[in-house]
Amino acid sequence: MSFITENLILIAIAVASGAMLLWPLVVRGKGGPLLDTLAATRLINDSQAVVVDVRTPDEFAGGHLPNARNLPLGEFEQRSGELPAGKPVLLYCAGGPRAGKAAGVLRKAGRAEVFTLAGGVQAWRQAGLPLVK
Repeated sequence: MSFITENLILIAIAVASGAMLLWPLVVRGKGGPLLDTLAATRLINDSQAVVVDVRTPDEFAGGHLPNARNLPLGEFEQRSGELPAGKPVLLYCAGGPRAGKAAGVLRKAGRAEVFTLAGGVQAWRQAGLPLVK
């Protein structure tokens, strides 16, 4: 008992650091699987996935993935019914967090094949893959 009281600060630091390590796993679980650029390209080409950009219209106009639809996150829940049923959906944003939230909305609505592009359009650009303006 004296060990715990004497080392309370160290125990609190250990618990906090453990929580920080687990946080990305918790967030990723809500949005579904993350795909790198290679896996995303395969999904698009092999499964005719619907590509959805959840950034703002201005960000979308600055450059987006080929054949992507723009459904901004602020309107996503109301407009998600526009997405065709029976096809996988690949969501992306600038870096990943907004796409994860949108994926959570689709999963909650019962969509099974929902994927998020890891790193978003930044990762796509870094991989040297084409963007449409």
